[in-house]
Amino acid sequence: MKTTLISTLICSSMVAMAQLKYPETRKNDQTDTYHGTAVADPYRWLEDDRSDETGAWVKAQNELTFSYLDKILYRKTIYNQLEKIVNYPKYSSPSRKGEYFYFSKNDGLQNQSILYRQKGLTGTPELVLDPNKLSADGTTQLSAFSLSKDGKLAVVGTSKGGSDWNEYGVMDMKTLQMLNDKMEWVKVSGAAWQGDGFYYSRYPKPAGSALAAKNENHQVFYHKIGTNQTDDKLIYEDKANLQRFHNAYTSDDEAFTFLSISDRGKGKDGNALFFMKRGESKFVPLVAEITDADYNVIDNDGDKLLISTNDNAPNRKIMLANAQTPDKANWQTLIAEKPEVLDGASTAGKKLFVSYLKDVTTRTYVYNYAGKLENEVPFPTLGTAGGFGGEKDDSFVFYTFTSFTYPPTIFQYDLATRKSTLFRKPEVAFNPDAYETKQVFYLSKDGTKVPLFVTHKKGLKLDGKNPTILYGYGGFNISLPPAFSPTRIPFLDNGGVFAQANLRGGGEYGEKWHEQGMKLKKQNVFDDFIAAAEYLFAQKYTSNQYLALQGGSNGGLLVGAVTNQRPDLCKVSFPQVGVMDMLRFQKFTIGWNWIADYGSSDNADEFKMLYGYSPMHNIKTGVNYPATLVTTADHDDRVVPAHSFKYAATLQEKAAASTQAPLLIRIDTNSGHGASNLKKNLETTADIYAFMFFNMGLTWQ
Repeated sequence: MKTTLISTLICSSMVAMAQLKYPETRKNDQTDTYHGTAVADPYRWLEDDRSDETGAWVKAQNELTFSYLDKILYRKTIYNQLEKIVNYPKYSSPSRKGEYFYFSKNDGLQNQSILYRQKGLTGTPELVLDPNKLSADGTTQLSAFSLSKDGKLAVVGTSKGGSDWNEYGVMDMKTLQMLNDKMEWVKVSGAAWQGDGFYYSRYPKPAGSALAAKNENHQVFYHKIGTNQTDDKLIYEDKANLQRFHNAYTSDDEAFTFLSISDRGKGKDGNALFFMKRGESKFVPLVAEITDADYNVIDNDGDKLLISTNDNAPNRKIMLANAQTPDKANWQTLIAEKPEVLDGASTAGKKLFVSYLKDVTTRTYVYNYAGKLENEVPFPTLGTAGGFGGEKDDSFVFYTFTSFTYPPTIFQYDLATRKSTLFRKPEVAFNPDAYETKQVFYLSKDGTKVPLFVTHKKGLKLDGKNPTILYGYGGFNISLPPAFSPTRIPFLDNGGVFAQANLRGGGEYGEKWHEQGMKLKKQNVFDDFIAAAEYLFAQKYTSNQYLALQGGSNGGLLVGAVTNQRPDLCKVSFPQVGVMDMLRFQKFTIGWNWIADYGSSDNADEFKMLYGYSPMHNIKTGVNYPATLVTTADHDDRVVPAHSFKYAATLQEKAAASTQAPLLIRIDTNSGHGASNLKKNLETTADIYAFMFFNMGLTWQ
């Protein structure tokens, strides 16, 4: 459908709505001195998420925001369209344990997907766990499900309201009843079975706010089935280095327990790695010291250990170590580094599946355990594939393939014939032939070539007037590959263009690409994003009157920083759950973990860089800012909502007088770093589309 200009009546309404009276936000005289520079922080009190004053501020801001959104006539239409397009069955790829295949399914509009199992591929599905019944509003999520080696027991992890805190329990897989075992304060953890129990990681109970207090002293415990958490055996902690992560995992045959130790709070990107043989009580070092190189054990073949690493290989390689002679000097290269970045490796049927990114799209190859290439797995088109894991005695594996206009489709790959067959295709109510995706490459400020995916309906008129969302992330070595989202379809049907930029700081081209967008080089990420917008302008996809910038978490920081540096670049800005106070992020929950990517205000040189782009600290008085809708949630204990609170308060204080467009914050309740259920996700998406179109002077069909 083609967008059209709204009527004079609605235009008049928009002007009236723009003259908003923002809630008054108290200022105090808090000032901190960093390396001789005094920095005011007048909204420090908003960091207290439990105070009555903060609660009243949240209530007042939400009342203003939702009264604004309620006046957009087509907001409900957008929600109804989103609800309709997502109302189809959605399945996860099956995984086998013994005679059972386990998978999750959402019938269409369920807030949480339901876990099922069935005997064989043609058996009748049996309900294992329905998370929708764990809370009245459907915001308790199934966060972990780990079966024991014999499939008789499973660790079941749940999180409430979108929090990163997990509670672990144990299910008897014969009766499908929960046992009395209960573990609290679990975070940044897996569940690694060995014998009659499992390893997991947790923090001590927080002394203050569970959602904002700094998380320190990550401990590894072993829980024996049928005992109380107070009786769990402490396996590892390091009280001399409280901001380290400690994670234990076991080999499939449970012969080895591996201990990974990382120290990103001190700016190191890698990890140390140890192992302990079953029956022994002491960890042996594979890699004794933490550097910027990381190591992960993929699988074992007896005492032989297959390890993925970027040690002297920015694009990663796979090495072979031996538990009998574990010193790194004895390791051998099994699969050498390639020009493409190694994006993932897994095993099944005693085969090694290795996936690479070639210009952000997946290529997957099958190797034997000796590192000999056997074949490539063909895919339907350019896109993203994931899965390929399984048991050593599997004769086939499943994988999922997707792209921007290719819904996640499950394929079954036969190891003997080396062929893929369609296993399950989603029935989405749209015609993929009506849309097109192009991958283009544009030049950033310093001449670096950056990939950009552009998706829209076929036949789009390139007149510079198409409503466009430019989405980016650019950090933490995380890639943004092609992926399908059904909620994007109504936007495209209304003439929208979705552009996804693969900025430096991500992992699309390996560690070197990551390093070019971290710490003192963070400005490269912002320059890449700005250049992406200017490319879209030059190609007549859109203009600054029809462009919206969007990003979440580190991407929220990206949008906030770019909006400050180039307020003329876009019409609408969506900084979502962003890291907006770059001087204090390390003081909350696991924020210290981000020092490896951002640097720290405790370092004089890094402080200068952080202070120079920190979204909250660089809002300018007297500047006309784009329409801004900040989004966050009250249960976000990863990027605490105080970041968004302080940013929104500063934006309203400094820019309200010079900006006619609305500067609002939307604070979701009982939700976290991401939407805690389907309904909340649809509501947020509908509000984003409505806010965007309304402030561009467009209507929605």
